[in-house]
Amino acid sequence: MKPEEILSLAEFESIAPEHMSPMALAYVSGGAADELTMHANNEDWRRIKLKPRVLVDVSHLDLSTELFGHKMDTPILLAPAAFHRLFHPDAELATVAGANHAKATMVMSSYATEAVESVTAVAKHPIWFQLYTQTDKELTREMVERAQAAGCKALCVTVDTPVLGARHRESRSHFHLPADFKLPNLNLGAISHRPVRGAIYSELLNPQLTWKDIEWLRSIAKVPLLLKGVVNPDDALHAANSGVDGLIVSNHGARNLDTLPSTAQALPRIAEKIQGRIPLLVDGGIRRGTDILKAIALGATSVLVGRPYLYALAAAGSQGVARVLEILKTELEMAMALTGRTTIKEIDRSVLWE
Repeated sequence: MKPEEILSLAEFESIAPEHMSPMALAYVSGGAADELTMHANNEDWRRIKLKPRVLVDVSHLDLSTELFGHKMDTPILLAPAAFHRLFHPDAELATVAGANHAKATMVMSSYATEAVESVTAVAKHPIWFQLYTQTDKELTREMVERAQAAGCKALCVTVDTPVLGARHRESRSHFHLPADFKLPNLNLGAISHRPVRGAIYSELLNPQLTWKDIEWLRSIAKVPLLLKGVVNPDDALHAANSGVDGLIVSNHGARNLDTLPSTAQALPRIAEKIQGRIPLLVDGGIRRGTDILKAIALGATSVLVGRPYLYALAAAGSQGVARVLEILKTELEMAMALTGRTTIKEIDRSVLWE
């Protein structure tokens, strides 16, 4: 099937298993423990009902938004995800090619299998860098400085992963990186994000990360600094008071702690606490243009998608990634027109049936 014949993100998910190893499929599709939060991430967006306005001139739509001084064609970014080479031989270079075609921002993972310089060199639109801090503070500094030198326009610090969750699908697949895989942005050699049996701590994750480290990162960052992985409104307020530039409301794709609220539940509570002081982005379960409309109505500036573009990357390479973004853009346009909203700024809680 050609990418242009795919009509929904769910179709990419359905065909992706034919194009990836069982281990890669387990890695990307699994959640934590009983996967209750993973299912809630999807279902809770669907449960929110829309309240359209009719007899509005919707002959011209503007999906553009602005983040940190950069105008984006749509409020849709590619979320950070590790190990793209598991899904396609061209790895993150295929992903960024798809982002280029769709004029979208890609957030690159610390665990990318391509060097940050290689990705930014071919990117036509902003690249952000997702940072997993290390217990070695100087290594963390080197990662920040390298990402900034490569031209990354923002840093997204993952703050919700001192340890991994109970990822049973991943464990049953005996997940390991192939011997020829490299993590060129870490310079740590052949070590794993997974702990040894009977332990919870990993060589690649930092259980010592605290608010003092965020203050230090803020002091050395020359680009906007966002925290990724916030669901507690009190943490969100602390972040705003600490001088961070933005938040990504995220439960890590429900891959760490099960029975967390969905991001559709967490987002409005955080937005109420923050009161527009800093931009809020959200990921988790975004599968339709209507989901994006609802997220913006609940206080998000932009959304990020993760699993859908990895399924598409496996199935159709860069064209698949571009098609995911095209589908979401088209569906968002439809949702805006059918609810009587012509710009992103017009989308607020009045579009929701509450």
